[in-house]
Amino acid sequence: MSEVKLAAQTRSEFGKGAARRIRRDNQVPGVLYGHGVDPIHVTLPGHELLLALRTPNVLLALDIEGRNELAIPKSVQRHPLKNHIEHVDLLLVKKGEKVTVEIPVHAEGELAPGGYLLEHVLNALPVEAEATHIPESVSVSIEGLEAGASILAKDITLPKGTTLAVEDDTVVLQVLSAQAEEPAAEGAEGEGEESAEA
Repeated sequence: MSEVKLAAQTRSEFGKGAARRIRRDNQVPGVLYGHGVDPIHVTLPGHELLLALRTPNVLLALDIEGRNELAIPKSVQRHPLKNHIEHVDLLLVKKGEKVTVEIPVHAEGELAPGGYLLEHVLNALPVEAEATHIPESVSVSIEGLEAGASILAKDITLPKGTTLAVEDDTVVLQVLSAQAEEPAAEGAEGEGEESAEA
């Protein structure tokens, strides 16, 4: 997994006004928590954080005024229109420590011919992994699958050291038949027959 180094500063100002000032300076307010310590309120560089968070479950190596900490993103608040980051919650982690995270599932291959639809029942798969070895994603083949087929959590091959954090028989992906168009087609035929009779 990726590790990104970021410089952070502790902050003592709170509230909406302080947060607005921080964001005006292209910084992002955040909170570090975990390991039973009091939450640490920090500011992080906005552009560098935005780039880092493009990688799911990125490992952040933080330099907090000379103190080094490892953290993973736990909650990211974005502006509903501008999509910039407004606040971030980070979970402190240590090498060797296990954490529960959600990782993206990528489908590979083509469904069987027939206009079938692939539904992502789970957008991301909950797993437990070492904090410093979280997989960026997992892949599963959907080659040739037809309507009614399902991919269960246990069907997905996980990297070494990673285990499922959901029941084995949880449905992750399923194949649906594209029935939405059929009634419209039948209706159109019926109208044609009626006009012919008239």
